Amino acid sequence: MKPHSRKSARSKVAAAATLSALALLTSGCVGGGKEAAAGGADCPWEPDESLTSTVRIGYQKIPNGDVVVKDQKILESCAPNATITWSNFASGGDVVQAFGGKSLDLGLVGSSPATKALSAPLELPVSVVWIHDVIGSAESLVVRDGAATDVAGLKGKTIATPFGSTAHFSLLQAIADAGQDAADYSLVNADPEQIAPAWARGDVDAAWVWDPTLSELKKDKGSVILTSEDTAKAGKPTFDVAIADNAFIEKEADFLALWAKAQDYAIAQIADDPDKAAESVAVEVGVTTDEAKAQFAGFVYVPAAEQAGPDYLGGKLGKDLFATAQFLLSQDGIAAVGPEAAYAEGVDASAAEAAAKASAGK
Repeated sequence: MKPHSRKSARSKVAAAATLSALALLTSGCVGGGKEAAAGGADCPWEPDESLTSTVRIGYQKIPNGDVVVKDQKILESCAPNATITWSNFASGGDVVQAFGGKSLDLGLVGSSPATKALSAPLELPVSVVWIHDVIGSAESLVVRDGAATDVAGLKGKTIATPFGSTAHFSLLQAIADAGQDAADYSLVNADPEQIAPAWARGDVDAAWVWDPTLSELKKDKGSVILTSEDTAKAGKPTFDVAIADNAFIEKEADFLALWAKAQDYAIAQIADDPDKAAESVAVEVGVTTDEAKAQFAGFVYVPAAEQAGPDYLGGKLGKDLFATAQFLLSQDGIAAVGPEAAYAEGVDASAAEAAAKASAGK
């Protein structure tokens, strides 16, 4: 793949238009300021009535600030004249497909799907604009009691994970780090909602997955033998990030800045008022508030000021995505690795910078 600028990347639409039908398979809800006000939602700061954006957001049921923003209707109350549609997706791979079909403007994916979106053959015109969380023990390899005590012990056994996800990336990395060949394992592609029933039927021996499915498996004779925190320590960190269409970033910079401010507010709430944040996570993810609070410990939530700095969106994340692409290529997960500059260009810190300035100006 030849070096390319963001401008040339936007000229390529690699996914077929038929993928836009995927959006019809997801549950969506539309809200605006009037509806939010009717529901009792209040903006934590002065609402911006000048924003008349129409925004399509893809989210996943992951215990981070994104579902806090959704449940508390922060966007709807702070941009009362905008039209906002939220659609739920089972995995980052599905979100990437929706971007390929031009049915999303903004959406949550793992760092592995984000890397695929930026790499051949997709080369989608998107950029990473936010880090929802750094994944730790919230994504783990859980085995049925007695099945194995390490990765090597699972050779020949069935392991379920959503292909193309950060969990899949961590699983492949763990197998490689153990000196094993992924071909010696029976890897099964399954969305989180499919894994728990398959586990209950005895169809799988292990799974690398995230909450709330992870907690379900642990309750049903499952034991964790490795986590994404372990693979991060081995030099392969994974993240839940937001990607946005590049044309949307240019056209809706003001809305995106407000969105990032809302996300930063939610991160602060998780840190300073976890009980309130857990109530929202419980509603959106489908767990108890106590379970939601416990799940927070499996992630690192990074405030906007840090995100905009050199360790994240301001520098290192592009290098992490490039390293992820190199590994995915070795596992036949992508067709080719682009130049390192392509992954650096695929990260846009402007919204995080705006949110950081807003927080500093309180």
